[in-house]
Amino acid sequence: MKNKLVIIVGIFISLVASRFIPHPPNFTSLIALSFYVPAIFGVRYLPVLLISFIVTDYFIGFHQTVWFTWGSVIIIGLFAKHFTGSLIKRISGSLIGACIFFIVTNFGVWTLGMYGYGVSGLSASYIMALPFFGYSLISTLVFAVLIEATCLLFKVRFNINRISN
Repeated sequence: MKNKLVIIVGIFISLVASRFIPHPPNFTSLIALSFYVPAIFGVRYLPVLLISFIVTDYFIGFHQTVWFTWGSVIIIGLFAKHFTGSLIKRISGSLIGACIFFIVTNFGVWTLGMYGYGVSGLSASYIMALPFFGYSLISTLVFAVLIEATCLLFKVRFNINRISN
């Protein structure tokens, strides 16, 4: 039980730190954590991740596309179990998670109608978001490498094969 509490608190602190410390737009651990928490600890920790997002969004401020953001977190977390085989698979899975986040959240932006409800508005919502997508890809890669290095350190230090339970 104590180990689970440490994991839960660690997830929350990691998320809070990356969202509250000043950073470039979309440069957070959001996507990497959405992928790695369920990939490493199991899907049962997905609610902890989602609650952490809800709490931080409460302080940052809710926005009109929050359901799409949280929905993408759930989608990324649910598909993470299919990418746990190797380092390359996990890194690839986290980057695919960034693509899922981009597709889902910008579809949410389009539903607001700020670019119009036609095909041109849909394309505009994705085109205008490309610079933010670049930051998302870079931050996901950076945080994925940090998470992988931390896991490797724990494996070597504590002689364990998989961090779980």
